[in-house]
Amino acid sequence: MILKNNMNIIKIKQFIQLVEKERTGSPSQVAELLQVSDRMIHNYVNLLKNNFNAPIEYNRYKKSYNFTKKGVLNWEWQKSENNL
Repeated sequence: MILKNNMNIIKIKQFIQLVEKERTGSPSQVAELLQVSDRMIHNYVNLLKNNFNAPIEYNRYKKSYNFTKKGVLNWEWQKSENNL
């Protein structure tokens, strides 16, 4: 995975948390909240779709991005039982 266009991993994680809660608001609202451009929000969505196969979409009725299927996107380091 390559982060491009000055993507900030902390802001991406914040975006994911808002999506999980279905509390993003419109693309321009979440961009303002995260202090990024509208284009960057579209880049985040494309990153999640294309690199992580995340089923994310914008729901006009709920006025929020949401994940269309249940699942977990885990970005945390997990200790391996095997020593390298």
